[in-house]
Amino acid sequence: MSPAHASAVEELAPEPRPVRRTRPIELSGSFTHEGQRLCYTEFGAGDRVVVLMHGIMLTRRMHAPLARRLAGSGFRVVTLDLLGHGDSDRPTESWRYSMPAFAQQAVALLDHLEIERAVIGGTSLGANVALEIAVSRPGRALGLVVEMPVLDNAIIAGLLTFAPLLFAARFLPVSVRGVALAANLVPHGSQWVDVVTDTLTQEPASMAALLHGVLFGRIAPPKGLRRQIATPALVIGHEGDPIHPFGDADTLAVDMPHARFVQARSPVELRFDPKRLTTAISEFAEERYAAS
Repeated sequence: MSPAHASAVEELAPEPRPVRRTRPIELSGSFTHEGQRLCYTEFGAGDRVVVLMHGIMLTRRMHAPLARRLAGSGFRVVTLDLLGHGDSDRPTESWRYSMPAFAQQAVALLDHLEIERAVIGGTSLGANVALEIAVSRPGRALGLVVEMPVLDNAIIAGLLTFAPLLFAARFLPVSVRGVALAANLVPHGSQWVDVVTDTLTQEPASMAALLHGVLFGRIAPPKGLRRQIATPALVIGHEGDPIHPFGDADTLAVDMPHARFVQARSPVELRFDPKRLTTAISEFAEERYAAS
């Protein structure tokens, strides 16, 4: 082959195609626990599992952005709608709703997916549920991610916030239905608009049962039990929020013998400026699986 012909061949050779990054798979599913249907979504795949749980009256949708980021880092992330939330069943008996019952539901999710141990985390109510799991079933929690826990310092603010909602659901159900109707008229498609409309779409009887069960039950494991939690934990707290006071998160990190504390810049940092806290959560989960 002449040099000129070889040069022509080189010029005509196709350029290599750029490698396309595929988005981690997302699958929704459900299972039955104690006769009630519970719904979840899986992001990504693999043996390194992170379970995320939402705040009260919110849904698993709130953790979708974080779940996608963690799945992109190689984790299999599962978000769960606890009973009375999101797409899960919403019974009207208040005895069905409590932190220990929610913890049993999260463990039932692990059983359903045949997951022996996972890093378990949540926000607000979900954070308290993670603590309950660490107390009742410590062998199932490889690590805890506890964002904005609701403990002793939050009781008065919590009652002032949610007691009026309980009153409205019990005695003014038309107001709850009216808000739900208005929320259903809002166009969907935006992450945080959908989170808000999901929260506002409530049925009065089930909402009243949920709030009654949570407000008048055990909010969290008492301090004596929290001090016995040996599961390593990442505790995230912030200032300026009476329902999730800084003192609760800071004290929890001191009480738990293997906890570290990260201060968020605001209650919404993980939602709207997530890089720093997502990195901390991902590195914590990496450490837990490396140590297991």
